[in-house]
Amino acid sequence: MIVFKDLPEVEPYQQFQRDYLDAEKANQPLIHAIAISSFNKTLNEVESRFVNLKYIEGEEWIFFSNYNSPKAKSFQSHDQISAMFYWSTTNVQIRMKAKIKETNKERSDEHFQSRQKEKNALAIASNQSQPISNFETVKSKFTETLENADLGKRPDYWGGFSFTPYYFEFWRGSDFRLNHRNAFSKVEDGWESSILEP
Repeated sequence: MIVFKDLPEVEPYQQFQRDYLDAEKANQPLIHAIAISSFNKTLNEVESRFVNLKYIEGEEWIFFSNYNSPKAKSFQSHDQISAMFYWSTTNVQIRMKAKIKETNKERSDEHFQSRQKEKNALAIASNQSQPISNFETVKSKFTETLENADLGKRPDYWGGFSFTPYYFEFWRGSDFRLNHRNAFSKVEDGWESSILEP
């Protein structure tokens, strides 16, 4: 589930919310899962992964992660990303291009304190994406942290990322690949819309 707050009264945001509500009514699983692609300038590599989008607040789209993770290093080296939802229940794909940055510490603290203690234990215990000898070590670190750590205190290496889209494309699948594609590009005085051929 994505929490909406102060959504802009402009078409790409309103269209997103309409499509989201349609998918929610259709019982779309993992409706909050969004694919984020980034470029690591140091490694000269592009990577993609799914994350859980938690909030859309104004023009900011917010998710949370480990600041030492590979994706965080990519965001630090190159602040432009692409992002994509696909909701199979309604056959809708939504693509975005955006600029990304870390959220402020207060926003990260607020979200961390609202989470289940088990999720916080894992965030504290995990050196995300680092090699480890076996999964039993992961479980042992998790259990020890769950029993002994201050689970309300957010570690400095964990927090939010916020991206602000400057491009949207709404894709609706149809028979014979006669798909409808509607794009919105950010311009100085608002948003410019266009229809794209399938």
